[in-house]
Amino acid sequence: MNLSVVNSRALVGVKAVPVAVEIHLAGGLPSLSIVGMPETAVRESKDRVRSAIINSGFEFPTRRITVNLAPADLPKSGGRFDLPIAVGLLAASGQIDPLRLIGREFVGELALSGEVRAVDGTLPTAMAAHAAGCSLVVPSHNAIEASLVEGCDIYACESLLHLCNHLAFPEELEHLKPEPVPPSDGLEHCADLSDVRGQHQARRALEVAASGGHNLLLVGPPGTGKSMLASRLPGILPPMTLQESLETASVASISRGGLSVSQWRQRPYRAPHHTSSGVALVGGGSQPKPGEISLAHNGVLFLDELPEFSRSVLDVMREPVENGEITISRAGHQADFPARIQLIAAMNPCPCGYYGDQREPCRCSPEMISRYQSRVSGPLLDRVDIQISVQRIEYAMLRSDAKKGESSVQVRKRVVTAYQAQLERTGKSNARLSSEEIEQHCVLDEEQHEWLESALNKFNLSARAIHRTLKVARTIADMDGSDQIAGPHLREALSYRTTLREQYRP
Repeated sequence: MNLSVVNSRALVGVKAVPVAVEIHLAGGLPSLSIVGMPETAVRESKDRVRSAIINSGFEFPTRRITVNLAPADLPKSGGRFDLPIAVGLLAASGQIDPLRLIGREFVGELALSGEVRAVDGTLPTAMAAHAAGCSLVVPSHNAIEASLVEGCDIYACESLLHLCNHLAFPEELEHLKPEPVPPSDGLEHCADLSDVRGQHQARRALEVAASGGHNLLLVGPPGTGKSMLASRLPGILPPMTLQESLETASVASISRGGLSVSQWRQRPYRAPHHTSSGVALVGGGSQPKPGEISLAHNGVLFLDELPEFSRSVLDVMREPVENGEITISRAGHQADFPARIQLIAAMNPCPCGYYGDQREPCRCSPEMISRYQSRVSGPLLDRVDIQISVQRIEYAMLRSDAKKGESSVQVRKRVVTAYQAQLERTGKSNARLSSEEIEQHCVLDEEQHEWLESALNKFNLSARAIHRTLKVARTIADMDGSDQIAGPHLREALSYRTTLREQYRP
């Protein structure tokens, strides 16, 4: 037999699309060519495959070898095609039974010794293979990650020789199935909210944001606990569903840092430095990789010192924050990455940081304050549902014998209750309500409409700001167990949008 076909998959964004690795042996001078838009790492696989086959005790075919990666118009990258190419060569040359390859998909990078090394994107590959009804052969280092997909037949191989031995004796393949990882929400790794002393208004805003999935901005002088509050948010967020966990883990799986399997049910918390570029934040590269905004999918993206970020970097976040996804386009292809995040930001009110502080006098002129605050564009601020002031606290609250506030476990119980009410009503958090759903579930009486209209004219709010205020009011009502939005709910929601407009106006 001079032809074989081995099934594999290529990564396009967070999707694993099928690739047929076709091997043909023909007469002529010995050579090996790879076609089908391979990038450098794929073209170099011919040298790795040759050495791996020889060092595994097999014969490398001295024929004219053509390897086609179909479809031909899909770019192929990485070393994940080494294993299917090697298996296809052995099948085409009659050294293994081609029938044993039916219904299986293969991914893995080969060392020169024949060892199978780990590759990225194993989780989305396993999800796609399971949906296609195929079993998946992966490197042993990736087996636990792949086993997160319930019901998928995963076979781990340590080397090319190891795999071929098991293909010859299929009854032993069952021993290669890894044990699935038990689910865990990872709360033991989260900082506790009881560490925060005082700051009752900020804690309340944090609970509202967690209950409805709202974006939050913390404004105040240095050292008042803004970063500390933000780092406690993951510990009070409601747990992710299985589907959300798989989506989040898939993004981590294709990233350069890889997936931490022990924390795959924990909501991510990303805090990039303010010197980060736009590509680092939203993703990119010649072979597009997810950025911080996608790595925080279904979790928290914390931007500390918000005005210190480049204006252009912040502005590229407008659409992802609004739409929950981002598309990276390149000349030959494009990749879609999810970016449904909860944005938490912190900033000082002025360059020196003490404008509005009751103790430290501010040294900035009104022009300096206005210029500093204007580094954050109005359209981005318009997408932040809750803006809260964080002020200094008294020393009595900092003493070791001072009474602590509620723990994350206590607050999380209330958050989960409010969140469940939202799921029962619309199947999603209030922050993600559409315009039609706002009209249906955020109903106001005539007196509330008149009050909201006067507030709109006073604070010059946009239509988006009004919609987001109604969403926050709906969340506050859910926290109170109310079916309807009452006046106090609406007034509290509106108070969260006037911090920069009123308290910190130069």
